[in-house]
Amino acid sequence: MKNVWFKWLSVKKLTVLLTLIAIATATGLAYEYNRIRQIEAFNSAVTTGKNPQTDKQSYEAKYATAYWLAKNERFKEATLLYSQLTQKGTPSQKAAVQHNIGNMFFLKALQVSGGNDTKIRDEVEYLLMQAHSSYKQALIQDNSHWGTRRNLDRVITLLPENPTPGVGDSDSPGLIMGNIPNGLP
Repeated sequence: MKNVWFKWLSVKKLTVLLTLIAIATATGLAYEYNRIRQIEAFNSAVTTGKNPQTDKQSYEAKYATAYWLAKNERFKEATLLYSQLTQKGTPSQKAAVQHNIGNMFFLKALQVSGGNDTKIRDEVEYLLMQAHSSYKQALIQDNSHWGTRRNLDRVITLLPENPTPGVGDSDSPGLIMGNIPNGLP
C-alpha cells in the first residue's frame, strides 16, 4: 500500500499541491482582511451618523440609520424606517425594533407633556398608548428583555385609568382617533 502512495506522490506534485494551498490561504486571508476593514468602516460610519459605504441595504445599516434618526429627534423618518424593519429579521431583532419604536413614542410623550390643555393631554395619552402597544409587541417577540419590561411598567403608570376611547389600540379605534394609523406619531 505504501508503494501506491509513493508512486502517485512526487516532489513536483507535492510542490504544486502545497503552492495551490498557499495561494488559496493567501486569497482567503486577503478577503478576510478586506472584510474586517469594511466592517470597521461600517461601524465608524454608523457611530458618527453617516451613511455606510458598504452593506447599505443590510438590516444592520437600516437599523443603525433609524436609530440615529430617532436619537436626533427625527421621529417620523425613524418610524418609517423602523416600520420596514418589523417585516423582516429574527424575533430578537423585531423585538429591538419594537422597543425602539416604543422609546420614540415614550420620549415624544415626555417632551409634549406639561400642560393642562385638553389637546396636549390627548396627544400625550395617544403617544403613551402607542408606546404601550410597541412595548407589548416587543415582549411578544422576545420576552427576555428587561429594559422593555421596565419601560412598559413606566408607561402603564403614566397612563390614565380610563383612557380616552379611540386612543391607541388600532383593533378598536373608537370615535376620536380612529383614522390615525398605528405606529405613526
